[in-house]
Amino acid sequence: MTTEVVNFGCRLNIHEGEVMRAHAMAAGLDDAVIVNTCAVTAEAERQARQAIRRLRRERPAARIIVTGCAAQIDAPSFAAMPEVDRVIGNKEKLKADSWTGLDPVAVGDIMEAREAASHLVEGFDDRTRAFLQIQNGCDHRCTFCIIPFGRGNSRSVPLGSIVDQARALVAAGYAEIVLTGVDITSYGADLPGRPTLGQAIRRLLNLVPDLQRLRLSSLDVVEIDGELMRLIAEEPRLMPHLHLSLQAGHDLILKRMKRRHLRADAVRACAEIRARRPDTVFGADLIAGFPTEDEPMFQATLDLVGECDLTWLHVFPYSARPGTPAARMPQVPGDVRRERAGRLRALGERQVAGYFDRRIGGRARVLVERSGTAGRDDHHAPVRLADAVSLPPGRLVATTIVGAADGHLIGRVAA
Repeated sequence: MTTEVVNFGCRLNIHEGEVMRAHAMAAGLDDAVIVNTCAVTAEAERQARQAIRRLRRERPAARIIVTGCAAQIDAPSFAAMPEVDRVIGNKEKLKADSWTGLDPVAVGDIMEAREAASHLVEGFDDRTRAFLQIQNGCDHRCTFCIIPFGRGNSRSVPLGSIVDQARALVAAGYAEIVLTGVDITSYGADLPGRPTLGQAIRRLLNLVPDLQRLRLSSLDVVEIDGELMRLIAEEPRLMPHLHLSLQAGHDLILKRMKRRHLRADAVRACAEIRARRPDTVFGADLIAGFPTEDEPMFQATLDLVGECDLTWLHVFPYSARPGTPAARMPQVPGDVRRERAGRLRALGERQVAGYFDRRIGGRARVLVERSGTAGRDDHHAPVRLADAVSLPPGRLVATTIVGAADGHLIGRVAA
């Protein structure tokens, strides 16, 4: 049997999952399951524990190894689970020698991590796009967030390593690369010369001319540098789809979250980006029911969706994380949080429906995914190919959008 990796949470975990798979297989762990946990919400942790119990029932002889942010933050509780054979920390999991060890708990102090791992990942199982880590950790301390205690402080991968990995992935046939990290707009502050994210991306695109599509993970609106703004306007290989870490639309809530931006900063950034590249589509992270949030404050977040014309909403009902300042603030009742999250998600569905309606009759370039009959376009919209067309996964095809149904655009492959 081969090593199985079960990833929870962010895109960074997908990249790291492939690194761990390679290390585990090299160490001879050919009947193992690696559970790569997430700690962003209590629900993410619950799902990981549930998966661990299910995996033990399904594979009683397998070696179950737990790692990731939740395991880093609370190693003893995962080690105490009878289903778990070993717990490995976030710093240790990317080192080859960690996978040959026998210690039941191998979790060190993540705050001692000084470098971001720059492992070469040659492929991603069942995926047509590759995820390339350029940064890890976070120096900021938003009051709701436990992730810095799972990932450590911000550290950047040197550009040379990023370019080498990108070249290898393009040579392996990947048409699209997604740059990932915990806080990628902080990229470069710890490197010689302090290059910005925009400067790094320009050099990457210049040095890897055969890369067809480059996509970015979540951005902080106040840290989008001038060079990145110019690339948005000038570089067609940089996809017109940006996911923004906004969280809320009311200034008092943003201040209590200890965010680095105010509402006006978000509105201004979206307007400036659209002025430079009008077809840009925005996604956003939004939290419903943050402590002290009242109805007018929540309404400000609903209004922000329309004011910035956000399309792809990633909505979280607020989840109190023990040890964070927000967990000690006056809490919004759980049923109110869930109700507000439901309203945000419903608004997001209407935003997507309106966006799909506007796309009908236009053209789209689609990266075909593993089914051969569907994929994603430049704007990250899911597109199903009409007439039961089946094409090789990883191929970029031109389509005409002829309709929309079941959460997909419908595209007819251009002659």
